[in-house]
This record gives sequence, C-alpha cells and structure tokens, in this order.
Amino acid sequence: MLIFVAKDKDMAAQRIGIMIIKQLILLKQSGYSNRKCSKHLSVGRNAINRYVKALEATGQSWDELAQMDEQSIDEMFPSKETHDPGKYETLAKQFEYFSIELKKTGCTRQTLWEKYLVQNPEGYGYTQFNVHYNRWLKQKKGSGKLTHEAGDKIYIDFCGQTIPYVDRETGEVIEVQIFVGILPCSQYTFVQAYASQCKEDFVNAVSDCLEFFGGSPNAIVPDNLKSAVTKASKYSPKLNKTLQDLGLHYGSVINPTRAYSPQDKALVEGAVRLVYQRIFYPLNEITFHSIAEINESIKELLDNYNKVYKLSHIKISRHQLFLNVEKTKLKSLPQNRYEIRHFKRLTVQKIGFIFLNDYKNYYSVPHRLIGKKLEVRYNAKTVEVYYDSKRVAGHLTSKTAGKYTLKPDHLSSQHQFYSEWSPEYFYKLAIPIGETTASYVRQIIDRADYPETAYKQCLGIIHLPKDYGKKRVDQACKRGHKWDRYSYWTIKQILTNKMDLLEEQEEENQSDIPDHDNIRGPEYYEQLLNE
Repeated sequence: MLIFVAKDKDMAAQRIGIMIIKQLILLKQSGYSNRKCSKHLSVGRNAINRYVKALEATGQSWDELAQMDEQSIDEMFPSKETHDPGKYETLAKQFEYFSIELKKTGCTRQTLWEKYLVQNPEGYGYTQFNVHYNRWLKQKKGSGKLTHEAGDKIYIDFCGQTIPYVDRETGEVIEVQIFVGILPCSQYTFVQAYASQCKEDFVNAVSDCLEFFGGSPNAIVPDNLKSAVTKASKYSPKLNKTLQDLGLHYGSVINPTRAYSPQDKALVEGAVRLVYQRIFYPLNEITFHSIAEINESIKELLDNYNKVYKLSHIKISRHQLFLNVEKTKLKSLPQNRYEIRHFKRLTVQKIGFIFLNDYKNYYSVPHRLIGKKLEVRYNAKTVEVYYDSKRVAGHLTSKTAGKYTLKPDHLSSQHQFYSEWSPEYFYKLAIPIGETTASYVRQIIDRADYPETAYKQCLGIIHLPKDYGKKRVDQACKRGHKWDRYSYWTIKQILTNKMDLLEEQEEENQSDIPDHDNIRGPEYYEQLLNE
C-alpha cells in the first residue's frame, strides 16, 4: 500500500533512514529542488521523489514537518514488513464516513481518531491516521471527484428526456420538461415537471426547488442553458438579468457550470441518470392527463428515492444525511417568493416619458433624463427605472393601453401642462388655429381606441403653426376632413407637399365664377330631391 514500494518485482524500492528523511525535510524547507536533494544526500532521484510526495501528502508545511520528532516522522513510513494490509483496509472503509462527519460543526480529526481507536485498539497512531487520510483525500481530488461543502451549492438542470401527458379534450400528446436540483454534499434531490424550459418556467422551478430544500445555498449552479445564460463562456458566462435578480433575492450567487467542462456537472448528471432509473422508468406504463398528475406521481417516487434508498458508501439515506449535515447550513428563505421581473433599456421621449410595449403605456421620469437610455425593471406590480445603477423613478404597473402614468414633479415647468391632458384641453388649444383644426383634433381623439393614444398626435398638430402658420394648418385640416383621414402625419404630409395651397386655390377659383341666371345653385337640386 506504500507509495514507495517498487512495481518492478526484481528491484526493491530504496528505503532511507530517519536521519536522511529529516535532512531531506530541512533541504526542502530551504527551497532545494528534488534533484539537488538527491545530490546532497547521495540518494537516487526516484526515491527522493517518492519520499517528497509522501511528505507533501500529509498536508503539513515543511516548517511544521521540521518541528516533528523522529518517532512521528517514522510512523509516516512503516516498513513493508510491518505494514498490515488488513489494518489499512479497516481504516480506509471509514474515510467516506470521516469526510461527511468532518463537515459537521465541532467535529475534528482528533475526535474521529479516538472513536476509531475505541473500535480498533490495535489501530494506527494519530500521525499515521492523518497520513493515510490525507493521502486518500489527495487521491480523491486527483481522480477529479469534487469535495462538496454542506450548504455551499445546489446543482440544477433540465433532464434530456421528457414525460408525456394526453389532453383529455383534444387528445393531443404534450411533452413536459423535468427539472432536477441536487445538494451535492448530501445528494438530497428535487424533481418536478414543468411545461417548458422558458425563462418563466425556469425561474419558477428554481424557486420551487429552494422551497423544497427549505433554504438557499451560497451558490446556484445551472448548466449553460438559454434560460439562465445569455452568453456561454468557460470562465465568465454572461447571465440573463432575471436570473441575477433571482439570485440576489435568495442571497445566492449564480455560478453556471463551465462550458466544455463536464466534470463540473458530473454530479447532477449522475443524479439525472438515477432519476431515469428510479422515477422515469416506473412512470412508463402510466397514462397521464395533466402536469399535476405527473407531479403527484413524481412526488411519491421522489420521497421513496430520498428517504428509502441508501447511499452505498455510508449506508444512510439522502434525506437523513441532509437532516444530519446540510439542512442547518442553508440560509433562510426570504418571506416572499421571488416574482419574475423583466429588464429593458429604453430611451426617454422628448416629453419626459418612457414607453413600455408590454402594456402599451407610458411612465414619467425626471425631465433631466430626456433623451437618455435608462434601464427599466418591471413586473405585474411595479415599474422601476434606473440610470447609472441609481433608481430614478418608480410606478405601479398599469395595464390600461395608452395610459400616461405621471408624477408631476418629474416634469419641467415647460412640460407641466402635460399633466392636464384631456380631450377638452386639446380642443381649446386648437380653437385659436381655426374651427376646422379644432374639429379635426376632436375627430382624432374620438376615433382613437383610447384618447391618450391620440394626445401626442394632437399636440403635434397644435405645434405645426410655428412652421407653417395658422391659416395653412387650418386649410390642411380641411383637406384632411375631405379625405376622412385623421392623424398628425396626414396633416404633416399635406403641408410638406403644399396640398393645402391647392385647397385654397380651389376655393378662390370657385369664388371667381360670376352669378348668372342660367346657373342653378344647390338649392335648385335640393328642391328637386324634395319633390
């Protein structure tokens, strides 16, 4: 079992005396390379390499090793004759148990060694106990098997396979996604079905998972799926902001597995394989008619998986190990469940509002930010606006299309009048331009699904006299009436193309026709119709 026993049957591994080992420790303490130590001590390089590795495996520094007495050092290197394979195997069987116990608050190696001696009075001394355990830890780490701290992480992922259900009304077969979360230290597992892998379902799955465990870890480790990661990277993946927001709500760092590094997610993939065996397979013969039915069956099988099946290396269930080691290490959940928020970058309009397309309405921001790009964070309840990471506005979410949600102090003095917007207000503003313009403005508002959606168009028409004069704008509105087309852009195009001047010219031409007895006016034709 000793690492310096030669594999070559014809050659015994070189064994060096305790005094040489102490000199080796002093040379390494001074920073000598293995090659130089070999020359100074006249010992073969292979032997020096083996002893250095054995000393490093103790986990102690060269300074600490230099302070040890000869007996303690000698215990690290039992001779081949005195090495008892049976004694080592008895100790080695408990290494997994030791690794679990050491994660518990107050447990020390000294305590575990004392318990070991009670069961094995002829067992190893404390120094040799540590040497063997450290060597096992090093081999475990070298094999790529990660050591997980209690309450540190939760690994999450969607399974590759789906489970179907049959819609009772349509007969359609609908595949649902299966989400898996696992605490790597205790391997306590959460499984539940969701309609899809979209962002909303993914966020709900994570929240359900944390509520199932009854706490949140230091880090949530998703795979690089699109619901979680905007841009994959081996070292610094770019998370979508909704997932970052979820992590902040639960006090956890979101730390996706590294792309192209399967060892990072080996545990959760192993859990998925077990889920296939313990949960998917028993469900194969059942026909479901809803997600709720699927989750009811999953819940029963999952309870059995966590509480009945025992982990082979320590003969204890996942649930019991979770209660013993991990539950108290998780952070308390916040009082309120996370409500998904959306994030957008929007430009402030000239009148001091941002337009939120989801509900097609407007929200005011401080007038100094007109023309700036702001980050908007919103959900079904609130709309929050940020500039340079500082919150500059907050509103209750409105679901009325076209509504202007306003805080009067957001507007400058020149914009204060927007708070008074109403159909009558715009009608009064249009009257000084002309009766036709006022009538046209009224038509724009009356024909709109929501009056607020027409206000900006009316405001645009009211401002046109600055460039074209009142007379031309009123003539343009007259022509717009004839076309039965009502919008700001209709009047703007008429003015740009000087079609309002044609309207005026037609009126002049009509007024130039002299009165004549042979010319019948409209009254004549009206009389004919009445007869």
